[in-house]
Amino acid sequence: MSEHEHDDQHDHDDEHDEATHGTDPLTGIDPADLHAAVDALAASLHSYVDTAVGVRAEFGAQEADEDPRILSLESEIGGHNAALYDLLHARLGLHADLTGMSWGDEEEGDADAAPAEPDVETFHVGFVVTRGASAGDRTLDSVLDVVESGGAEIAQAVVDSGFDVHEWGVSRGAPVLFDEDADDEEQE
Repeated sequence: MSEHEHDDQHDHDDEHDEATHGTDPLTGIDPADLHAAVDALAASLHSYVDTAVGVRAEFGAQEADEDPRILSLESEIGGHNAALYDLLHARLGLHADLTGMSWGDEEEGDADAAPAEPDVETFHVGFVVTRGASAGDRTLDSVLDVVESGGAEIAQAVVDSGFDVHEWGVSRGAPVLFDEDADDEEQE
């Protein structure tokens, strides 16, 4: 199942509105509340940047990552992302994957690579993590190293099973958004 098919991770009514989730085009949509949700998210992101600059001026990187002001804004941004997702789902029937990150040389391509098959799918694994007493002085950022190591092992296991892994990445707070997903968004 792709991220654009129905997912059961979010509270959805058992009965979807046929017009919103149907196969016919949906016309006459007033996007004002959708833009308002994006504006609220953008305002929180701007606040995050301003706060991060201020916190970093006071503390080192490790302390800044764990600063309550930063963590509070990250939670707020996550809430705005969830609200936007829910609104896009309720109004347009979309299962939007808007919050992922990926790193790579986007302009460099492997000329010898096989073309992507038309049935390319993305898969996601998620973890909800808190610091335990045995974490010592390690921050939640160190979890990314563990997840990245596990991701490499999973990617290799998928390849060993006969599949091609075109991209993989790790992120904190949201699924990874890959290039083909970004291209789809630009076309809309």
